[in-house]
Amino acid sequence: MPPADSPTVLVTRPEPGGAETAARLEALGWRPLLAPALVLAPRRFALPPCQAVLLTSRAAARALPPPKEQPCADLPLLAVGEATAEAARAAGWAQAEAAEGTAADLARLATARLDPQAGPLLLLVGQGYALDLAADLRGRGFGVLRRIAYAARPALALPAPVLAALADPQASDAPARILFHSPRSAGCAITLFRKAGHAETIARMAALVISPRVAEAARTALAPLQWRDLRVAARPTENALLALLGPAPRDRVARP
Repeated sequence: MPPADSPTVLVTRPEPGGAETAARLEALGWRPLLAPALVLAPRRFALPPCQAVLLTSRAAARALPPPKEQPCADLPLLAVGEATAEAARAAGWAQAEAAEGTAADLARLATARLDPQAGPLLLLVGQGYALDLAADLRGRGFGVLRRIAYAARPALALPAPVLAALADPQASDAPARILFHSPRSAGCAITLFRKAGHAETIARMAALVISPRVAEAARTALAPLQWRDLRVAARPTENALLALLGPAPRDRVARP
């Protein structure tokens, strides 16, 4: 079993978000080790006529075309959470409004702010994502246009530093915790660890997940093995996810 006081945390979030999470972990005194489960590829697109833009992730926000290039730059833009809204503002969409962090919250915000009779909603998503949200919005009377803002393909292998760190689970800096940000990244990451012969290794770690849906994906992907410890964030935000870590070990210093 990895030492409980190890400062090393596996980060399975794809880039560029993985590097952002790593920087936050380092600032908190932890040692991040990047093991991205997915590779994201933005797709260029133009905004079709619609009454508002809805975003379900920072990856979708980063793929937004600059508003000055669009004929309808003053469109309302609703984001699933504050981090996604911040990414949209950074892309030039200054009036982005944030929901409380889940797809259901985003659907409720759209219902409160928008009129189903005023035209379709543009839902910008990753390939294969947000089908449930589109169905929810249509059930509320909205027309929905789904556009693929980015593709997400599974990573082919674990990075060499991760494999080296897993080679000796008893080492003082062996990873003792693993973060999962989405159901798909959890499933793809666990598949990578299993193919590398390390399913039992990660099962001995504490799995920290951002939502109950991610927890279910992590349980299913690891079965028939079970996690030694599986903790779910109080809210589906990265702040709540990192709060599950608690204080970094005092007698260890995170490496850059």
